[in-house]
Formats: sequence, structure tokens, C-alpha cells
Amino acid sequence: MATTTKGARKICISPVTRIEGHGKVTIHLDAKGGVEQARLHVVEFRGFERFVLGRLYWEVPVIIQRLCGICPVSHLLAAAKAMDLIAGVDRIPRTAEKMRRLMHYGQIYQSHALHFFHLASPDLLLGIDSPPATRNVIGLALKNPELVTKAVLMRKWGQEIIKATAGKKIHGNGAIPGGINKNLSIEERDFLAKDAKQMLAWAQEGLELFKGLYLKDRERLAAFGSFESNFVSIVGKDGCLDLYDGLLRAKDPAGTIIFDKVKPADYLEYIAEEVRPWSYMKFPFIKPLGPQKGWYRVGPLARINNCDRIDTPMAEKERVEFMRMGGGRPVHATMAYHWARLIELVHSAEKIKVLLDDPDLQGTDLVRTGERRRRTVAWLEAPRGTLFHNYEVDDNDQVTMANLIVSTTSNHEPMNQAVKAVAKSHIAGAKEITEGLLNHIEVAIRAYDPCLSCATHAVGRMPLQVGLFDAGGREIASGTKE
Repeated sequence: MATTTKGARKICISPVTRIEGHGKVTIHLDAKGGVEQARLHVVEFRGFERFVLGRLYWEVPVIIQRLCGICPVSHLLAAAKAMDLIAGVDRIPRTAEKMRRLMHYGQIYQSHALHFFHLASPDLLLGIDSPPATRNVIGLALKNPELVTKAVLMRKWGQEIIKATAGKKIHGNGAIPGGINKNLSIEERDFLAKDAKQMLAWAQEGLELFKGLYLKDRERLAAFGSFESNFVSIVGKDGCLDLYDGLLRAKDPAGTIIFDKVKPADYLEYIAEEVRPWSYMKFPFIKPLGPQKGWYRVGPLARINNCDRIDTPMAEKERVEFMRMGGGRPVHATMAYHWARLIELVHSAEKIKVLLDDPDLQGTDLVRTGERRRRTVAWLEAPRGTLFHNYEVDDNDQVTMANLIVSTTSNHEPMNQAVKAVAKSHIAGAKEITEGLLNHIEVAIRAYDPCLSCATHAVGRMPLQVGLFDAGGREIASGTKE
């Protein structure tokens, strides 16, 4: 949709499609067709940080995962890790940790498969400018039914892993404060293990498919919506990629470490948040750098750039090849998010295969308790990036404070940068604004695999503002209720 005022134009894309949640884009063009402003607006609000106040701490993992139906496992596990500490447990039993890791890698696998094959690949395989009626997973199924069938079965396998470990495919309750409430039976193990080799092979096929597309058109795709940025992720204590647990690391655009080995309890010394009036999503930034220079990217691209190695052979080989593109610096290409995501898809399949052979999953030591605490911070690497959960609990076991920094929240400014970059390279000066041209904007946003519904929160209070207007549009009364 476009509106015109004295030669200037405003273009609105609403809603942005093939993402999780609701958002819109506005692009303001001056009289000469140049881009004055381009923004991604997050237009929904979900107040889960308020919903959990007053609730008992052991209820939080089950409640907070209702933020999202796409990545509930990430919130379940992050909240459970946080409440482990409230329950006085610094280290959960070995069986519990490995079950949680299996659950988490199942989530990573199904989410990455869903995003790439169902949401992103129609643009890549059918064409960004192809008709929207066929530029979707149905159109892709008609053109390449074998690929789509594999994609469906890959996501199904990941969700079966979640069901076996969490109790349900969506909104399970397998992770509880101090551990888990079930182990993995021999029957469940064998059911999942029989497909593990095939799922790993299909993950590798998906990676090779994208690499072929990217390298064939590398010059264009490397520049598409790209810019240099800082990167933040957790890494293992030895610098290895670890999606479930680790310490926080940040690198600048040249790859120099800004901070490293930050523990969860200390994150507020390094990460801060600001709000802007045109979005319900916050804008995190690296505190020592300030909001103007301190914004950063999270997710697969950040994780591959930040880690020193990957502890599974196939994924490590792919990481080494991927990092060569940076020539000794981080890879900054926005479309390389898909490449990094598919490396993690392979890594997840490798980790799942190893875990399913581990007899600890049939252990019976499932939960521990300890001396109660009042404050807690935990994190993990959700499919879309680093996920922070911070809570305070009183002596009555009730939550008194909750603050979340969700992966997509950290990517808020980068997505706005990507929107602006594509608008300047593809929209500015265009004689005709076509649907295909506008889809270029959405393609850049989709590279981040945003989940807007679980990323929309607010700092402080949100007052209800009411205005009364007469027939001529004049405000005759107004009021605000906190």
C-alpha cells in the first residue's frame, strides 16, 4: 500500500508474511524517490512478564512457554534453568541434563527445518519476484514434492523428540525446577533412533542445497540487506558451540572480543535495553558501547561467528568452510543466516544421534532440591538466538519480578537495518513499486526467522490513554489510566 503527499510517498507492508507473529513495515520516500525512513513496526503486545507476577515459581516454566507455539521448548527450558537456581540446585542430575539437551536439540532441529523449508525456501527456490499465489510451501510442493515431503518428515521427527522428552509436542512440562519428570524409555529411544541416520542425511542435503544457491549468486546474495554489526551469543567454557549452556561472548565487526566468559548473574553489567515510541519491542544493546553503537545480532550467524569450534565432525567441517568467506573476520551477510542455520541443523542431528545412544537417558535420578534462593538469571541459545530469563521470587514462593530478553528482541535493530538497506538498494528510485519488489524487504526480515509474538514486551508501565473527539476531529477530552 502506498500513499502520496506533495511528491513524498509512504509505503506500508502490512502484515509481513511467513514469519511468526504480527508486524508491518513503513518506508518513507522523499520527492526524488530517496529513502527517508524505513522501519519494522511490531504491532502486537503480549505481557507475560506481568502475567507471571504473583504466580508460584514452579508454575513459571509451564506458564511462560505460552508466549509462543513455535519455540515453547526454549522458554520452558530457560525458565526451568532459572527455577533450578531458585530451588537451590546448581547442577541437576546427569539424566535430567541430557534429557533437557535432547529436548533442546529436537527443538532446534524442527524449528530450523520449519523455517528454512517452509518459510524461506519459496523465495529462494521459486524466485523473490514470483507470483505470491504460488510463492509459498504449497507452490513449492507442486514443483518439488520430494523436497517438501522430506521437510515435513524432518519437522515431525524433531517434534517426536520433544514429545518423548517434554510429554507433548507443544507446551509440554517435562522440565521442572531441579530436573525433569520422566526419563526416556527404551521403546521411545528405539522409535527415535531408527530415523536418526536419515534425518542427518536430509539435514546435510538441505545445507548443500542452500550452499549451491548462495555460491551460484554469491555477489548479489552477500550484499542483500547486509551491514556490519556486533555479535552476541553464549559459548561453552572451552569456546565450543553449546546451544544449551555456556558463558556470554560478544565480538565487534572485526571479530575482536568485546567481552567474554560473562556469567548469567552478571549480564546486566553488559546488556541494557531501551524503548522507542513506535514499537512494542525493546532494543537491547551492549552497555559499554551505548545504544547507538552497541546494538548487536544474535542467532545462527552470531553463534557460528562467535564460537571457536563445533564438537560434531560434520558441522565443524561446514563451520570451517563457512568462516573462510569472512577472510579472518566475521561473516556479515544477512542471507548467510540461512547457511549458518543449516549448519546448526546438521549439528543438532549429530548431537541427537549421539544422545540417543547414551544409557544415561534411562537413568532414574531425575530431580534435586536445595536451599531456596530469591534471585535467578538463566539463558540458552534458542533457535533464533540468545534467550535471557531473569526472575525474583519472595519468601512465599511467588514471582515478584520477571524480565525477558527474547532472541528476536536482540535482532530488532538489525532487522531495521536490513529493512533500510534493502529499501535503499531496491525501492529507492523505482518507477513502479510492485509486490515482488516489496517482497525483497520481507526476504531480508525472514532471514532472521523472527518470532515477534514472544519478543513483544515493555519496560515499566503501559498506561491506557483515551481520547474523545467531536465530529470535526477536535479532541474535547482525554484521560490516562495507569
